[in-house]
Amino acid sequence: MAPALPEGEALQLALPHRAALGDALLWQAGAARWWWSDVPAATLYAWTDGAPAAHACRLPDRAGSLAFCRSGRMLVGLAKWLCYAVVPADVLPARLPLSPVVAVDPAEPRTRVGDGRTDRAGNFVFGTRMDGAEPRAIGSFYQFSHRHGLRRLALPATTLAGSICFSPDGRTMYFGDAQARAILQCDYDANDAQVAGVRPFAQLVDAGARSHGAVIDSEGCLWNAEWGGGRLTRYDPDGIVLRSHRLPVEYPTRPAFGGAALEHLLVGSAGPRVAGKPAAAQAGSLFRLAVPGVRGLADTLFNDD
Repeated sequence: MAPALPEGEALQLALPHRAALGDALLWQAGAARWWWSDVPAATLYAWTDGAPAAHACRLPDRAGSLAFCRSGRMLVGLAKWLCYAVVPADVLPARLPLSPVVAVDPAEPRTRVGDGRTDRAGNFVFGTRMDGAEPRAIGSFYQFSHRHGLRRLALPATTLAGSICFSPDGRTMYFGDAQARAILQCDYDANDAQVAGVRPFAQLVDAGARSHGAVIDSEGCLWNAEWGGGRLTRYDPDGIVLRSHRLPVEYPTRPAFGGAALEHLLVGSAGPRVAGKPAAAQAGSLFRLAVPGVRGLADTLFNDD
């Protein structure tokens, strides 16, 4: 494995925060805002880079994933529903009104919506996760579009879906179970919602680490937040570790690129409430990694036309 960079090198505290579980980090290009979900608190946060604090928007339930739409709306993966939210460009509300779009796995009360993002064709791909203390592999992966509705992807059952992202050409889907030490990949057909050739992509070295959120950069490399390992690791398209950044928190969640040129790489984290044991002073905060020469790859807007 590539050596970890010393703690503090290329790393900044972007926003001191005490999220219980600051996940689903997403950049809103038009408004130049970062968004994330404090999942157990059923609250979305919006933050303009450099501002002293984030704006809180209360939700009726826990949001596991977010995506922005062509119309300017936000698609929210809310527990058992995918919903639309109208996000004002200027003054944000204290409570975000939602319009339900489609129910997710309504016959299975033990799951809720987890990690997700748009594929390169503008469909929303997400997974469900076990909603309870006892880990069971009863979650699934789905694709949602207005044209076809909700379609289940033929992928292995999961305890806690994570690491969902797509190669630059959209033909490879990366995913994982956040209870496992591996990241998987498969061939992906966005039009037919077909997957094939499920195979390993990378194996985490740290025995205590689990694959959590992931994002692809403009070079097709995958950045993965190692839950329990306190690292953000970059893999090349063949799954070889290129670099590994040690973080000052043990439970990073999801990385995301943002900024005018997608030159900033931020990652969220979990606080002591989720970790279940004494946590670092900055647990729950947002961190920024300086990655000179590396740029993000913009997420395709969800096609809600």
